[in-house]
Amino acid sequence: KLFFKLDTSEDIDEVTDACREIARNGWGALIVIVRTTGLQNISENGELIQAKINKELLISIFYPRSPLHDGAVIINNNKIEAARCTLPLSETSVVNFKKLGTRHRAGLGITEQSDAISIIISEETSEISIAEDGKLYKCKDFHDLKQKLKDAMNDSNVAKSFKTILARSKQE
Repeated sequence: KLFFKLDTSEDIDEVTDACREIARNGWGALIVIVRTTGLQNISENGELIQAKINKELLISIFYPRSPLHDGAVIINNNKIEAARCTLPLSETSVVNFKKLGTRHRAGLGITEQSDAISIIISEETSEISIAEDGKLYKCKDFHDLKQKLKDAMNDSNVAKSFKTILARSKQE
């Protein structure tokens, strides 16, 4: 089992296709993908879903009249674990949040306190950003989003493999 909790290209396609549709509709979204740091406390403050990752469900969650659209979706173990989750807000002064807003502060904040990755879709501009390790990156397009997710998945798998090798060598 992979540490990165979005470990198939089909899941990445479902997420990026949903992001494309959400942005095209001019809706906002915040999707958090769990890596090695569990976020059970965050998931428990929202609505538990435990459903297979799929584009239509993600789109319906972020539909503006949906009761689940406020807050973040948590993806963990290849499932949409929870929706309407409240995230810690970033305290950084490096990013101009007056221009970006609360969704971006929350998406960045969770990556400052865990190794999760967050995808943020701006309701105002339809721009997509990824937050990782307390840094915010704008995606040029959906191909860029997909590539960033694949790269993050590979980085996490390399880190997991390295940790496994280290653990084995310490036991010997």
